[in-house]
Amino acid sequence: MSTATAAADRDGREPHIGVFALQGDVREHVRAISACGADASPVRRPEELEAVDALVIPGGESTTMSKLSIEFGLLEPIRKRIAGGMPAYGTCAGMIMLADRVLDGRPDQRSFGGIDMTVRRNAFGRQVDSFEGAVTLTPFAEPFHAVFIRAPWVESAGGEVQVLGRAAGRIVAVRQGSLLATAFHPELTGDLRVHRYFVEMVRAGA
Repeated sequence: MSTATAAADRDGREPHIGVFALQGDVREHVRAISACGADASPVRRPEELEAVDALVIPGGESTTMSKLSIEFGLLEPIRKRIAGGMPAYGTCAGMIMLADRVLDGRPDQRSFGGIDMTVRRNAFGRQVDSFEGAVTLTPFAEPFHAVFIRAPWVESAGGEVQVLGRAAGRIVAVRQGSLLATAFHPELTGDLRVHRYFVEMVRAGA
């Protein structure tokens, strides 16, 4: 448990959830997390990472995220926090960044890791192949309207990974312990169920 998490647990404050803010759709995630009752703020520097209880890694471009996380000194600190039990949620490119193994990436691409899965980049196709559709997710009674943009899919997952949803027969939502990942963008839909699910994960972990 991080110092920030312990403090939040002691004084009853809502969890402070950071959003990786070097690249990607940051504002939408900050808005969604805040609407779920948690404190949310961008994370661009290691000291900002230390102040949060959990982290959202947004959609964007995973190779750019990899490069910038190294340049800004965030790659290893995020890896260590995740390995130490910090909850994290990755959407689209964020799912790639949470994967232990990445297919069709650049040779120098790095991920934060944490989820025992192999993810294929741009698996559903290029920007013109983006699509929307109803996805059944096991935590929810009603289907979720999912937005897929240059989306990855999970090629394979280890025994500790819980599959939460599929689209076109492919795994698009997973959870492993305190880590959550979706191939789609719930922050673009106005449906807060996935963000609320993650916030509850963070609260439960505290």
